[in-house]
Amino acid sequence: MSPPTPFDPDWLRQSSEMILKAGRLGQSLNIRGQGSKDFYGGLPAATHPVLTTLPHTGIVDYDPAELVVVARCGTPIQELESVLAKSQQALAFEPPRFAGRGTVGGMIACGLSGPRRVSAGAAKDFVLGMTVLDGQAQALRFGGTVMKNVAGYDMSRLHTGAMGTLGLIVDVSLKVLPLPTAEATLIFEAAAQESITWTNTWLGQPLPIAATCWRDGRLYIRLAGASAGVRAAREKLGGELMSESAARDFWARLRDHDDDFFFVSSAAPDHHLWRLSVPSTAPHFDGLTDPQCIEWGGALRWVKTRASAATLRAWASAQGGHATCFRAASDTIRQQGTLTPPDAALMKIHQRLKQELDHQRIFNPDRLYPGL
Repeated sequence: MSPPTPFDPDWLRQSSEMILKAGRLGQSLNIRGQGSKDFYGGLPAATHPVLTTLPHTGIVDYDPAELVVVARCGTPIQELESVLAKSQQALAFEPPRFAGRGTVGGMIACGLSGPRRVSAGAAKDFVLGMTVLDGQAQALRFGGTVMKNVAGYDMSRLHTGAMGTLGLIVDVSLKVLPLPTAEATLIFEAAAQESITWTNTWLGQPLPIAATCWRDGRLYIRLAGASAGVRAAREKLGGELMSESAARDFWARLRDHDDDFFFVSSAAPDHHLWRLSVPSTAPHFDGLTDPQCIEWGGALRWVKTRASAATLRAWASAQGGHATCFRAASDTIRQQGTLTPPDAALMKIHQRLKQELDHQRIFNPDRLYPGL
């Protein structure tokens, strides 16, 4: 193991001082890395000072034999993956890298997962532990470097997806997995509902399906695993085989949201990109004529539409899921809240956690839910 990448020795002290000063003055702070996810969640207040994570970079520890890596919050995801690739390992949940600007801290704070989520699991499933600065600038260490059961709140996973509202993530311990020895992508012509039926059937069988995506009348099935298993699955499923280079580009663009579909424009301020999380067997949302993209065997539905938040959330709720305005074309909807509001009982839990860990509302106020 080579020595960890050098970082700004004053960063932890300066960050602690910013937190304590904010507490004394009754201010709030915007935690920010490269700003790759400034668009996501509630609208950050422009008047709040920015606490940057960028100086705190590098890999603290990496043991390929144990499948564990510890990285600092400002470390670019691409830099971390480059190190892992040398040992034929990777972040199995394929977090979006957002044109190379995504960082480890932002990756965990937002809790986003990519195409392999359907087979590998979510970001939170790979978090073993982390170091966090709380509202009193105390460095708290949660978890460790092994998977184990815990009593009470699993604080590391609570911070995953909390949008930085519970504290400043300093470093994260992550489980990594070996890269598959073989991959293949198959293409099928299919209607949306047909693709949902097919993927649910196939995912219930012992097939090495790593990812699925339906767009524009075509279903893409990504196989990954041992060479013999991938070959047998290809023979069983049929379909058109995509070239290796085209498949690599397709899944990378999907993972990184590097496609016009995933962007919105101020020229169409009522056209937002929505992310609907529903049971994989939920029917196709055919009440909309807008472009849609279906991932995770049907469990993740993307739609770029001018349909109202009430319409989308009512449909998602009826299926047993929820809807998030992932990219808003105007600030209005972000000020109202982009995530489906939790019920009263769950909101009380959020409020108690915020009160316990950040009672002065120093960290990223309103990014997760308005008023939190």
